Amino acid sequence: MTTTKGAASKERMLDAAIALMRHGGLAAAGMNEIVAASGAPKGSLYHFFPEGKRQLASEALGRYAGRIHANLEASLASARTPGSKVRALFRGLERRLVEAGYGQSCAVGAVTLDLDEDLEPVRLAAGAAFDDWRALIARHFDIPDRARRDAFAGLVLTAIQGGYVRGRAERSVRPFREAAAWLAEIAEREAGAASPVRRSTRRNLR
Repeated sequence: MTTTKGAASKERMLDAAIALMRHGGLAAAGMNEIVAASGAPKGSLYHFFPEGKRQLASEALGRYAGRIHANLEASLASARTPGSKVRALFRGLERRLVEAGYGQSCAVGAVTLDLDEDLEPVRLAAGAAFDDWRALIARHFDIPDRARRDAFAGLVLTAIQGGYVRGRAERSVRPFREAAAWLAEIAEREAGAASPVRRSTRRNLR
């Protein structure tokens, strides 16, 4: 039976793993690093995660995926038109990148760079997160053709991951703004409300 104190320790370890993975991928989230960052007793680490790092990382990604699902949902639901939904989504991502001092990205995306055949549970957790986010994004866009709607959602997700990579390297939100401008135009067109990229949007790219 897990006590309240034990549950709190486990949550601290998961949150520490998430923060470390966002910063440096799976390689940065070693067991010793997680213990140091969480302040939890090392013995409790193996009590809650008897299968070791793979189990901890998989559970941490599941926890992180749920949080990001809620963030994406809130951003997309805050706007009405296809283009404004895209822009709201990427504004939220810009804030996360800036608040992290350009030093953290998506934990799921970062972890995938470290995957090998010994990390199948972690790969499955990462794939499940991407599938969930893609389905969520697709539900917010009224694109008549389902295959094109799903493909558009996949493109948005790919742009998010690439935006984090470039954003950290360039220390800039420009990659997210570029993606938002073009994807907003595509979303409007695909939803049957085509409109050109406005001058105000183009000014944001300068």
